[in-house]
Amino acid sequence: MAKIDFGGTIEDVVTDDEFPLEKAREILKNETIAVLGYGVQGPAQALNLRDNGIPVIIGQMEGDQYWKKAVADGFVPGKNLFPIEEAAKRGTIVKELLSDAGQVATWPKVQKCLNKGDALYFSHGFSIVYKDQTGIIPPDYVDVILVAPKGSGTNVRRNFLDGSGINSSYAVFQDYTGKATERTLALGIAIGSGYLFPTTFEAEVYSDLTGERGVLMGCLAGTMEAQYNILRKNGHSPSEAFNETVEELTQSLIRLVGENGMDWMFSNCSTTAQRGALDWAPKFRDAVAPVFEQLYDRVKSGKETQRVLEVNSAPDYLQKLQVELDAIKNSEMWKAGAAVRALRPENRKKNQ
Repeated sequence: MAKIDFGGTIEDVVTDDEFPLEKAREILKNETIAVLGYGVQGPAQALNLRDNGIPVIIGQMEGDQYWKKAVADGFVPGKNLFPIEEAAKRGTIVKELLSDAGQVATWPKVQKCLNKGDALYFSHGFSIVYKDQTGIIPPDYVDVILVAPKGSGTNVRRNFLDGSGINSSYAVFQDYTGKATERTLALGIAIGSGYLFPTTFEAEVYSDLTGERGVLMGCLAGTMEAQYNILRKNGHSPSEAFNETVEELTQSLIRLVGENGMDWMFSNCSTTAQRGALDWAPKFRDAVAPVFEQLYDRVKSGKETQRVLEVNSAPDYLQKLQVELDAIKNSEMWKAGAAVRALRPENRKKNQ
């Protein structure tokens, strides 16, 4: 492991310098890796494993849209594509990459398929940490491990294909075989992680649920909408409001932050923008801090978990979800966004 100074705190990280892909292949050579769920993380992790020369099988509900997607991606029914229970029976490493609600629904069957010495793998601490609500309590004769990529399945795949990788956290909850850690690191490298940093199941799920409800998605979407609405209220056109709220962020500024940090981005903007940002950042920080306190408390207490399981397990969940997503898509702000994206040079060339 490499020791890295993260702002005064020394942490251990694992890269492919310390843990090369060849070592991962050697560790996994006698394993059968079963990926349960071909929805969000499943395709990316399965395809990255396959491209890295690691045999993998898929478990998915037979005949549904995700089964068809797996077939389109080259997985063959009866060979390396099976119903969920059959894949779980065949796997020595069973990757639980179904949705959280899906894991709860299928756990009684999956649990029966686990054999002594198998590994039960997660990319999220949800099911294990909130076991009182999910009912997912692994048997004591398996390893229970986690590799959690810090990005969507889409970016796990994109970053793998462009050679950059995506950072992942890893954890061991239960080490029955004595080789749980090496299995975990091998899987993390094999799915294309840029580097791996240690965590716990609890820390992963608390930070993840807070992050996606906060800065990564919920806070971002809400803040964008608030600024857009204020600009429109004061007479700015939809295109101007969208460009100043979203387009400049996603197409310019956030890239500078990603490259060299917020201080570097500030120093490479106009002095007017720089001064304003430095003055107003503390105001926004202090304004939203109580909301984040409330959010973290709800995550840690399990209230957010209860909300997810209740809503996502409803029989009409997908229909209601689509109504909510359509409301965003059909709002003026995101209609303006579709028009702005269509005007990007690369998109205009595609349509010519």
